[in-house]
Amino acid sequence: MAALGSPLRALRGLLRELRLASGPPGRPYRDTAAYRHLLAAFRAHRVTSEKLCRAQQELHFQAATYLCLLRSVRHLAALHHEYHGRGERSPEEVAGLVGFRLPQQPGGKG
Repeated sequence: MAALGSPLRALRGLLRELRLASGPPGRPYRDTAAYRHLLAAFRAHRVTSEKLCRAQQELHFQAATYLCLLRSVRHLAALHHEYHGRGERSPEEVAGLVGFRLPQQPGGKG
């Protein structure tokens, strides 16, 4: 199993994805139920001096998994927005998307 990193890093990543998914920058994401739930869950599962529980490790694994899902969905949406739904494209535009140039016609045509 790959290393998960620190729980604080997972929490910060989740809050960043929540902020990015909340929409316009002026809208406060800290007033949402998702924000309150994340903080309450991490506070409830932290390790204290009286106990060492496995639930904290489980929460950390679930948080890292959910963070991966949120990032992947955001990247998918960005790719979908960039490459989908523009209709028919010219051959020059398609070649430019993949990093190629079309050959020049002899005699100066094109």
